[in-house]
Amino acid sequence: MADDRYAFIAEWYDPNATIIRRYQFLYYVCDNSVEMYDIKNRRIFLKRSKCENITLTDLYVGSTINVHSRQLTLTDYADEYTRSKLISKKEKTLGMIKPDAISKLGHILDAIYAGGFSISKLKMCQLGRDEANKFYEEHVGKPFFSELLGYITSGPVVAFELMGSDAVNKWRSLLGPTDSAAARSQAPSSIRAKFGQDNTRNACHGSDSPESAARELEFFFPTAAPPRHNTSRSGDCTCCVIKPHAVREGQAGKIIAAIQESNFRVTAIQMFNLERANAEEFFEVYKGVVLEYKDMVEELTRGPCIALEVTAESAPTAFREMVGPADPEIARHLRPRTLRAKFGLDKVQNAVHCTDLPEDGLLEVEYFFKILDS
Repeated sequence: MADDRYAFIAEWYDPNATIIRRYQFLYYVCDNSVEMYDIKNRRIFLKRSKCENITLTDLYVGSTINVHSRQLTLTDYADEYTRSKLISKKEKTLGMIKPDAISKLGHILDAIYAGGFSISKLKMCQLGRDEANKFYEEHVGKPFFSELLGYITSGPVVAFELMGSDAVNKWRSLLGPTDSAAARSQAPSSIRAKFGQDNTRNACHGSDSPESAARELEFFFPTAAPPRHNTSRSGDCTCCVIKPHAVREGQAGKIIAAIQESNFRVTAIQMFNLERANAEEFFEVYKGVVLEYKDMVEELTRGPCIALEVTAESAPTAFREMVGPADPEIARHLRPRTLRAKFGLDKVQNAVHCTDLPEDGLLEVEYFFKILDS
């Protein structure tokens, strides 16, 4: 395994030439080094060099990675060896948190990370009746169908793409039996045992086969159609961004659980892969003000981040208090119960970004949920 080399086709949008450039991207497990060949010009584009922020976990078709400040999208396997080695380990399935369990969003995500899954896409949506009818089309005509549609459209859901070895079966195993009562007796540590109520209000949905997973993932995360609408309300809200290092370390569920348990509501949530220009624009207010500006931009582009619309009375001020000082070391000394004290590493990798000024709460929320998600 340590001597393995994996090959992908990667694409990079060149903003200067306004074209997409294609490369053969090679990753060497033994020393976390990468190498790139320009496919069109048939020459080396990047000599083999260390890239510490990339691991094998980050590499799968559809992944977005950051290589020396360039954001690449892996679009295909470049050889049969890579395909045969990784395709079974990178199986994808759909997970969905149902309306009755949104209040337990953080705890459910934490159970997913603890179960060894990677989450590669995530979004809160509100399904209309016609959409729900299409999603559950295999149940049309069954006695419980009308009740199911009424329930699944009664509030927001959170859909996500799970990835891992034998993901379809392992996710269904983590969910437990469909009936929550049966789950409590047969699989007491399962998600439905802990968070489900009955046979319909059973916390989460899971695809029952790879074929269903492909169809259901396309339903929530369409490749060609416009993106599904998010649930941002743009009311008395503030913005929270769980930074890539915390997502990569599997801390997102714990962070969201802490937010929900402190009487804040998560009214919109989505996973983003920010390009450098977006990160610079989002952090523009800090340019020339804080020494860490460039490192902050770099961190925000190093992998997926999770943006949240957080609502409460006086949300920007109250949430900022919960997040704590920018420096986690100071937070641990002065305010040890804050998010940055618990989950932050340093001033750049400090777990979460939050809106600093009350008047900017709505602007930052709209940046993610209206501008980037368009």
